[in-house]
Amino acid sequence: MTSLVTQLSDILGQAFAAEGLDTSFGRVIFSDRPDLAQFQCNGAMAAAKAAKKNPREVATKIVEILKGNNIFSKIDIAGPGFINLTLTDVALKTYISGLVDHPRCGVDPTAQGETIVLDYGGPNVAKPMHVGHLRSSIIGDSIRRILKFTGYNAIGDIHMGDWGTQMGMMISELEILHPEWVYFDPTYTGDYPAESPVTMDDLEEIYPRVSALCKTDEARLEQSRKATVDLQNKRRGYYALWKHFVTISLASMKRNFTALNVHFDLWKGETDVHDLIAPMVDDLKSKGYAVESEGAIVVHVKKNDDTKEFPPLILYKRDGGVMYGTTDLATILERVRDYDPVKILYIVDKRQALHFEQVFRGAKLTKIARDDVELTHLGYGTMNGTDGKPFKTRSGGVLKLEDLIAMGKDKAIERLDAAKVGDTFSEDEKANIAMKVAIAAIKFADLQNNFSADYVFDLDRMTSFEGKTGPYLLYQAVRIKSLLEKAGYKAGGDILLSDQDRALYLMITELPEVIDTAVRNYTPHVVCDHAYKLAQAFSSFYGNTHILSEENAAQKQSWLTLSAMVLAQLELSLDLVGIEIPARM
Repeated sequence: MTSLVTQLSDILGQAFAAEGLDTSFGRVIFSDRPDLAQFQCNGAMAAAKAAKKNPREVATKIVEILKGNNIFSKIDIAGPGFINLTLTDVALKTYISGLVDHPRCGVDPTAQGETIVLDYGGPNVAKPMHVGHLRSSIIGDSIRRILKFTGYNAIGDIHMGDWGTQMGMMISELEILHPEWVYFDPTYTGDYPAESPVTMDDLEEIYPRVSALCKTDEARLEQSRKATVDLQNKRRGYYALWKHFVTISLASMKRNFTALNVHFDLWKGETDVHDLIAPMVDDLKSKGYAVESEGAIVVHVKKNDDTKEFPPLILYKRDGGVMYGTTDLATILERVRDYDPVKILYIVDKRQALHFEQVFRGAKLTKIARDDVELTHLGYGTMNGTDGKPFKTRSGGVLKLEDLIAMGKDKAIERLDAAKVGDTFSEDEKANIAMKVAIAAIKFADLQNNFSADYVFDLDRMTSFEGKTGPYLLYQAVRIKSLLEKAGYKAGGDILLSDQDRALYLMITELPEVIDTAVRNYTPHVVCDHAYKLAQAFSSFYGNTHILSEENAAQKQSWLTLSAMVLAQLELSLDLVGIEIPARM
């Protein structure tokens, strides 16, 4: 279904073409002054500049052409040449009627199944997930959902940190603590135990302690480095122990991601490309891209037009170890080979901007990624506490993600109890509602912001059922559900437009442009903004309109249809950002 704005842009474009001007000047947008008009076209100024004419003169000629079209009830010119447009109720009704039963709320797919790989999540094996993993996970998943909805084959890859010195630290520490374990017997040739000898709690205790020790004890650090090399050479016992780390870590990750309603298509890590690294580097050396520099193997990625020094991409360190850039480059090689994507998007902290610039330059320079493959780093800002500093626990430590979710659920239960919501529900249903409220609060508080911006995590504010919050949107959606159930609503009937509801109907027509903006700019916050504006507008409409007591059956049915359309858009918008709506509250 072609969006209303697109239809109007086509009409305006034809009017500009009739004057010998480019059709692109006819682009129509929703009016930023709804008190003056429903839509506006600002193209007369740009068209006048291109044609070296007076803008108002151009606008006047366009308006004269448009007056022959009976879909407009009002057309006028404001300022230097802004064209204001208002539709007749008949024209608006015709479009709205086509939306009533549209399964996608009037939004048609715009992609043709092209593949986009999204890299988000990025937790480390054998370490607890913490609040630092929240933004990458929920921003990446929401972008994946939006891209998938618009027709892309959007593949989400968690890209775990499952290789490196931290693994050597923990393996070497366990060998010090438990030298009798079969994993550390180099002569052992049998099968290793199926069950892990350590738990996630054990790993959470070991890593920070050993990491701190390695910072002050060079000998201990060297032990960790040697264990890392042995692991990467797949020493049997070390590799078996590492696989236990991965298994128990994955179980912990999946619990957190399930709670957050975050999905991944691929559960890959750095190890998945480890065997690609040596042949990749050999190939780059043979082609002259990779060269020796001060004992390391690097790719010089500085461009001629760089105004300052730009560091090379290091593939092998002096000691032969690989860097994050090495595995990231090999991962691009694998993704291009296996999925042939048109884009690879990285949803990672914006402080990693230089790293990704190096990797992307390296991938394009070496032809690992074709010129037509988009490589984009979507760097997000910091989640801060109410003190304006990066979010910490009260004791100053890093808060575990599962503890953050538990805090949100406890606060949601407190809010529900205060509002006397769920007093008659079973404990299981009440707990389920509280979890949905908590996740809606946490995710919406983050996603309503442009991802590149820092934001303040304030649990009291974000769990409120008032204001621009996830719980507020859930409440409005559930209220509409209840209204439709009480009315015994069934689809059908005519759309009746009036001063009471016209603005709300117009807002419903905005969704295709909202989704288009979100796709082009990778910005879930515009979907959140639309959902909130829609919920607010419906709340105002509902408060001023007695739907259930309306005596005119046709009018009542029209308002119920409008309510059902608002609910459908709220459900879709919230689903696109990974928020689930309870059946009741």
